[in-house]
Amino acid sequence: MLNKGIMNRSLVAAVALLLLVSGLAVPALAHAQDEAQEIREMLEERDRQIKDILGDRDSFTQEQRDELMDLVNGVINFREMGQQALGPHWNDLSDTQRDQFVDVFSDIVRLQSLSDLEVYNSEVTYEGITVEGDSAYVNTNTIYQGTPTRVEYYMGKHNGEWLVHDIVLDDVSTVGGYERSFRRIINRRGFDALMNSLENRRERARQEAEEVAQ
Repeated sequence: MLNKGIMNRSLVAAVALLLLVSGLAVPALAHAQDEAQEIREMLEERDRQIKDILGDRDSFTQEQRDELMDLVNGVINFREMGQQALGPHWNDLSDTQRDQFVDVFSDIVRLQSLSDLEVYNSEVTYEGITVEGDSAYVNTNTIYQGTPTRVEYYMGKHNGEWLVHDIVLDDVSTVGGYERSFRRIINRRGFDALMNSLENRRERARQEAEEVAQ
């Protein structure tokens, strides 16, 4: 049988360890809650600014469209989103190729983001925000054209700023859709063919954006 003194010391050590872990957990939990609140306030402010510009207007000046484009896309980490969309092929590219890809990819997303402005007038309900270290998950619901839609954001902290790297609409991942499309082209015809396809898509997106603006 263990000596009673040893048992007492073991009990004291266990309690001390528990208190230490609890003491560390409380600040960590408080920090995560603060980060979650920061993310919510950031997204709510962005939503408010977008709706202020949209108002009841049917037409917009080029300045207003540019401002909307910046607000809509300003929370996206295009480099991280592009890297995930390319999957393992990202590792095969030079720094120059990566920069060129991200440049074209981000232009396409930005230009297409204003194709349906009505979606940004939908009311958003925040169901929960979970933060773990430099990663965050935001679960929201919105009603668009009478249809309830779940919109989830996967975010990461980059240079002290929370940015989105994937958006999931009703269980359909934006990055996943790009990844499947990009993988097919690269596997069949190579990265240069993908870039040609993306550059053509960017040009079409520019023309469509110009037609909508007129």
